[in-house]
Amino acid sequence: VARNEDLFEQIGRDIYFDLVDHDKVRSFRIQKQMPFNLFKEEVAKEFGVPVQFQRFWLWAKRQNHTYRPNRPLTPQEETQSVGQLREVSNKAHNAELKLFLEIELGPESHPIPPPDRTKEDILLFFKLYDAEKEELRYVGRLFVKGSGKPLEILKKLNEMAGFSPDEEIELYEEIKFEPTVMCEHIDKKLTFRASQLEDGDIICFQKPTSADSMTLCRYPDVPSFLEYVHNRQVVHFRSLEKPKEDDFCLELSKVLTYDDVTERVARHLGLDDPTKIRLTPHNCYSQQPKPQAIKYQGVDHLSEMLVHYNQTSDILYYEVLDIPLPELQGLKTLKVAFHHATKEDTIVHSIRLPKQSTVGDVINDLKTKVELSHPDAELRLLEVFYHKIYKIFPLSEKIENINDQYWTLRAEEIPEEEKNLGPQDRLIHVYHFTKDASQTQMQVQNFGEPFFLIIHEGETLGAVKLRIQKKLQIPDEEFAKWKFAFLSLGRPEYLQDSDVVSSRFQRRDVYGAWEQYLGLEHSDSSPKRAYAANQNRHTFEKPVKIYN
Repeated sequence: VARNEDLFEQIGRDIYFDLVDHDKVRSFRIQKQMPFNLFKEEVAKEFGVPVQFQRFWLWAKRQNHTYRPNRPLTPQEETQSVGQLREVSNKAHNAELKLFLEIELGPESHPIPPPDRTKEDILLFFKLYDAEKEELRYVGRLFVKGSGKPLEILKKLNEMAGFSPDEEIELYEEIKFEPTVMCEHIDKKLTFRASQLEDGDIICFQKPTSADSMTLCRYPDVPSFLEYVHNRQVVHFRSLEKPKEDDFCLELSKVLTYDDVTERVARHLGLDDPTKIRLTPHNCYSQQPKPQAIKYQGVDHLSEMLVHYNQTSDILYYEVLDIPLPELQGLKTLKVAFHHATKEDTIVHSIRLPKQSTVGDVINDLKTKVELSHPDAELRLLEVFYHKIYKIFPLSEKIENINDQYWTLRAEEIPEEEKNLGPQDRLIHVYHFTKDASQTQMQVQNFGEPFFLIIHEGETLGAVKLRIQKKLQIPDEEFAKWKFAFLSLGRPEYLQDSDVVSSRFQRRDVYGAWEQYLGLEHSDSSPKRAYAANQNRHTFEKPVKIYN
């Protein structure tokens, strides 16, 4: 049961549109079969208003999705049970009967019988807007005659507002707010009926907007204020580097453009150039930033930045870039792990080049940043994924489509011996592996750093082992425990020192050359980490330094 008091309390605080939040008004749990007249006695006890002074109105959902008091209950309806009335009022068949209790107050605020109501009478609700304070509040309700004009009730409205009786005021009808706000000026000289006003309609009024208030007030009139309230959105901004904690909040509008939003963020951060702000949306399900940032002017409005499928979030992540975003978007950044020929550690470099650059350009750029074993050393770029080498990138390949998110890009010097391959020599893949017995079948697990090795025609495993031991600098005692196998599609075939390695590797290129390799079986001494699908968090056996 909603009363005038609820409207005074809620409008301008909890709600701005319509009249009341029914979840926050006094509710009564009643047996369906209770006669409505008995229910009125319950209300009399609760609110201290005798039964004869109560008049109840049914609420109705209008076609434009607003919810307003529609008509009073008839005396005949009041003799029915609460359950029957619920059927009358409720097309949706939910378990509630929503009512508005109209109480007329006489002298000294004592209840008096409700006024007689004819077809000519219209029940209107009034809200007052103060442009300077940006406040909207409920001031009361009135019955007006359909044939009457707003001019005739201006004194009454001024009294409700606490204005002087002849204060000039402007009237607007609040029509709807979903999906957009509709609020129209009311002509005071037209009759209420001519303005199509009916029971339950809402009129918002204010002092007229002067030229001064147009410039001084952010929202000089009712429609602009309602528009603002409807689109108002507090956004919690978080630094992308600390995605768990709010950094600052800004009150924005859902209809702000991309440039408006970045400009407001830049202003808050004291940054001169808003194009250096890059924003990333929030994933409501994972509660994390989405993997893709918003492209420069990639969305029209703030509302689109906050939508995730059918949900709306109020979180955005920001970064401050070192160059403007439009410029950065023309560049591609690749993380490349450089393996020095002799040193232990691996250094990850960020290479930023125009998207149309080639792998050759990446290598040339990298050469200026790394220490080479000799000035003429040549580099190659490999694609490594789960400890296997999948590809040597051709120097002419464009970098635009190279993905460094899922696999590691590794740069290394090309050993001298590989530059002079004889006609009978082969370049083979060599991987480390262990056998995981915890699986029902023996599962081969690769680990560590894969590498290429030349094998010569007729060379035995014994000779190849010596070269591998020297390359990896493994002590004799440790190396003696290692086993060697030829693996094809994950099945190991163990080799003896006298076996000729080259005979195992077919001459022709098999599909998926990475699946045929010389396997080094030994225990994995690298620290165990939960495996991330993201290969940037690779378990390098060597220490890793990252240079951005």
